[in-house]
Amino acid sequence: MAGMSTALATDARLAAYLDRIGNPEVTGPDLPTLRRIVAGHARSIAFENLDAFTGREIALDPDGLTAKLVHGGRGGWCFEQNLLLDGALDALGYATTCLAARVMWGRPAGAPPTPRSHMLVRVDLPEGPHLVDVGFGGLTLTGVLALEPDVEQDTPHEPFRLVAAERAGYVMQARVGGELRPLYWFDLTEQLLADYEVSNWYLGHHPRSHFLSGIMVARPESGRRYALGGTSLAVHHLDGPTERRALESPAEIREVLEETFLIDTSGLPGLETALARLFANG
Repeated sequence: MAGMSTALATDARLAAYLDRIGNPEVTGPDLPTLRRIVAGHARSIAFENLDAFTGREIALDPDGLTAKLVHGGRGGWCFEQNLLLDGALDALGYATTCLAARVMWGRPAGAPPTPRSHMLVRVDLPEGPHLVDVGFGGLTLTGVLALEPDVEQDTPHEPFRLVAAERAGYVMQARVGGELRPLYWFDLTEQLLADYEVSNWYLGHHPRSHFLSGIMVARPESGRRYALGGTSLAVHHLDGPTERRALESPAEIREVLEETFLIDTSGLPGLETALARLFANG
């Protein structure tokens, strides 16, 4: 069945999106094209929470997604990223289903379940069902996974694996530091835009949302991942150590956002004032 988004329902919008992600070769709604689109999207459109951090509303409507992520040179978080991708895939003739997940990353074993606050997309192909997810921050999928449990699958970055959960659904794992670690639990229940809008509002407004108190930005490149958390910039090399650098001022952070994460910050006139909060207690 088709996905929910019509963000790229016109030829002009689709062309603009493909240009934004580097104009990958499109040979049809097939697996090779899907891999090229996912790789181009992941390296071109950074994960970022700058709107939530600066007190702006985050729109999930098709016009808002296209204006911000395609024409505005911005990134976004999971709902924005994956709804935009889903719209492109629909426009290209893929059969997609939008899904939701409970985040497990960074939580102790046995911790209570989290809400379904993450989005991913199922894509049905002649080869079988596959999964794509260009919105999981520092471990965003840069490849396409077959919906096949208990098989470690290579991607352009880390290997990933799906594990059948004890009661129902699947756990997504990534090999980090030589160890397979859980990212999130999900099942195959289709989600509607209204489901995402609730979580989107919660993450952008609830005082306990970690997206409000700091900045989280990530973008993969060949052989490495860049991650910005607060005032610390990390470069995670796939075949080597992690480099870390402390950023010393709001202006330096803004420069890194522009040059390393390829984010156009011109539409955020109050950004440096908001960034100054990160140094207030330093």
